[in-house]
Amino acid sequence: MDPVAGTAGQWVLLAYRIPRQPSTLRITIWRKLDRLGAARLGDGLVALPADARTREQLEWVAEEIGEMGGSSTVWLAVPGSVSQEKAIAAEMRRARAAEYRAVVDQAEEAARARPGERSRVAKRLQAELRRIGRRDYFPPAEREAAQQAVRVLAQVTEGAG
Repeated sequence: MDPVAGTAGQWVLLAYRIPRQPSTLRITIWRKLDRLGAARLGDGLVALPADARTREQLEWVAEEIGEMGGSSTVWLAVPGSVSQEKAIAAEMRRARAAEYRAVVDQAEEAARARPGERSRVAKRLQAELRRIGRRDYFPPAEREAAQQAVRVLAQVTEGAG
């Protein structure tokens, strides 16, 4: 699916309700949805671009919600308009861009640190890039900058070793 090209694609939606108490159940689900990079469309409604992986992931979350005493349904849908789809994709892109900018900032700061610290941060940031990449459905320009910053940090670290 490529909303930039103007083609409406299919999305997988999760509509859910979770008991208010204990609040840890709600927080657990919110965190899982954030790790997946889900777009929040409304209270208790999230979306991901549809493919086998995202559908399975939301089905797992739905199952967990049921085990918590909540209710949920997983839907496949197409946005009502290309502009709606582009807006959702843009919001998801902005969220990933902020994460990539944070990686760049951390890499630049670590480049000025002691060699041992640089090595530790470089490994952590490489892992963070992989985590972000798993939820980066509409890559922003900041992705390349973050990858480059981490590469430079790793090179500086290797040169100091």
